[in-house]
Amino acid sequence: GQLVESGGGSVQAGGSLRLACQVSTYFYGYRYSSLCMGWFRQAPGKEREGVASIGSDGSTSYVDSVEGRFTISRDNGRRTLLLQMNSLKPEDTAMYYCAADAACIWRLLPKYPFWGRGTQVTVSS
Repeated sequence: GQLVESGGGSVQAGGSLRLACQVSTYFYGYRYSSLCMGWFRQAPGKEREGVASIGSDGSTSYVDSVEGRFTISRDNGRRTLLLQMNSLKPEDTAMYYCAADAACIWRLLPKYPFWGRGTQVTVSS
């Protein structure tokens, strides 16, 4: 099973980026639609933090710092997780990771069992 992130890049403050995470067809025996998914980020010298999560029922959670600016969504037919990031700020600069949780217990906690390799987001002022 694989989680592959894409869509990172460099933008100026106030700009937008859309991250995507492609989940492989055979993901450890789990159907993608049953997985809870999350986006996490880690800046140099800082701990990994949860940014947004989405349940198998489509329910969402966001860290306060991105509420109203970021939107997490999922396309079960394409096994894809998305993160639309608007009004980006320099403090959003980090490596962004996609993660999957079959037990659906971790939400924004970085304890998910399955992780992608990340995509870099850099926001300049």
